Amino acid sequence: MAYMSQEGYDKLVAQLQQMETVERPAASAAIAEARDKGDLSENSEYDAAKEHQAMLEIKINQLKALISEAKIIDTSRLKADTVQILSKVEMKNVKNGMKMTYTIVPETEANLRENKISVQTPIAQGLLGKKIGEIAEIKIPQGLIQLEIINITFE
Repeated sequence: MAYMSQEGYDKLVAQLQQMETVERPAASAAIAEARDKGDLSENSEYDAAKEHQAMLEIKINQLKALISEAKIIDTSRLKADTVQILSKVEMKNVKNGMKMTYTIVPETEANLRENKISVQTPIAQGLLGKKIGEIAEIKIPQGLIQLEIINITFE
């Protein structure tokens, strides 16, 4: 079972539709075009097009499996008293006073540019279950950091 937000689910469905309706026909057309160029045994363009199509089909099947196993989390039923998946956590580094805000999301939705970190990361793992005012001691590759939870919300 793959837990995800409605937004993450919608993105996966859109990606699947794009692959099935645009990329799959384009891959078939590329194969047909390469096939028309002659001897298939010496046609590297044909081999590349077939390989691209095979990789595309693998990705499509993986997406279908992920979508079929999806369990959408209803954030309106979650409480913001402790850090959990889909929590938007505002925190402060105890050592240097630097503030940061991250949303803890499933692996498939992680995007550091949007301040969305995977629930699998050491920081997210260290924050899970913590309450406002608590300090999480988290072991990261650079050493041990202490993060004080300032606020917990859901978007």
